[in-house]
Amino acid sequence: MDPYLNEWLNLVIRFAHLITGIAWIGASFYFVWLDNHLQKPPQEKADKGIGGDLWAIHGGGFYEVAKYKLAPPKIPSTLHWFKWEAYTTWITGFLLLSLMFYVGAETYLIDKRVADLTQLQAIVLGMGSIVVGVGIYETLVRTKLRNHGIILGIILLLVATGLAYGLTQIFSARGAYMHMGAIIGTIMAGNVFFGIMPSQRALVNAVKAGTAPDPAYGLNAKVRSTHNTYTTLPILFIMISNHYPMTFNHSANWLVLMAIILITAAVRQYFVLRHFGQQKPLILVASVLATIVLAFAIAPRSVELTPMQQQQVVTDTQVKQIIAQRCGSCHSETPSDAIFTIAPAGLVFSNISSIKQWGPRIKARVIDARDMPFMNKTGMTEQERSQLASWLAKLDQK
Repeated sequence: MDPYLNEWLNLVIRFAHLITGIAWIGASFYFVWLDNHLQKPPQEKADKGIGGDLWAIHGGGFYEVAKYKLAPPKIPSTLHWFKWEAYTTWITGFLLLSLMFYVGAETYLIDKRVADLTQLQAIVLGMGSIVVGVGIYETLVRTKLRNHGIILGIILLLVATGLAYGLTQIFSARGAYMHMGAIIGTIMAGNVFFGIMPSQRALVNAVKAGTAPDPAYGLNAKVRSTHNTYTTLPILFIMISNHYPMTFNHSANWLVLMAIILITAAVRQYFVLRHFGQQKPLILVASVLATIVLAFAIAPRSVELTPMQQQQVVTDTQVKQIIAQRCGSCHSETPSDAIFTIAPAGLVFSNISSIKQWGPRIKARVIDARDMPFMNKTGMTEQERSQLASWLAKLDQK
């Protein structure tokens, strides 16, 4: 695919995914907040079957919201449904996944250092992992386990851990993280399609038929909606993790991902409890502390120079040659890379001054974290990394 066209498709689909995701998550957060803030209605409302009401002010006006215990006596002429936000978020997300990690599998998904896959094999494994992950969830949530939230949560966490580990053994770190996001996102959209919407249709049909709605429909939708609430922050993290290799580039990246999923889910729990008027600041404090501990635990160790490296003389010309050969295909004014037609992050190493300017960033990514060059596609050698380390160390001493 033409790189320029690829960039525009990426931009348009990513922007659409962002917009629809905001709409879905915003609606989800609002309805969770709404449900958790409903109060016992006055008797005249309770007599009409209303189970809770709420007053709010926004945009210069007062709003009165009421929720029926099951359903109103008759369906109003205009009934607003909330489903397309979820569906369009999933559709745009899948298109973006396909464009970046399937069309661009050899760049983003396949890491020959992890597994020597063909493009077709990588695509089949990627889509297969989504089917397996969603299939396991749908099987479990349709059993009686759905009535035992803690037990089901532990089982799902173990399944997610196994999937995360497995994905990191066959894909690039970025690809593994994004496929975990695709699994979670598909589960969330599936909760709307397979659980929430059918339950809502059943309630509407019961009212239209003049029969008493089955409370089980509402409970089923509530369970799936709750699951979506606690997976919202984890999937938001995965969406942006692509820009932060210090998370996915660790040797135990699957474990890092699960730690972040637990931390973000705990943060969501804090706000859910706060909706009920339960102040549990220790949950938030623990989440912050856990994030700090994780950051220190996965921090790349600064490379200590050996006596030989300290003594070796590396000239500016040698460094410029290494950067030009191993980094210049992307980080130049006119990149020659087939995918990165514009220097990533705007970093251009055009001369020795610009290399010195970005010396700390080069050390962090090339020497300490070693995630650059990108999946080492240009074949930087250990000797070249050693030369850069020596040159950068002496640069710091000046």
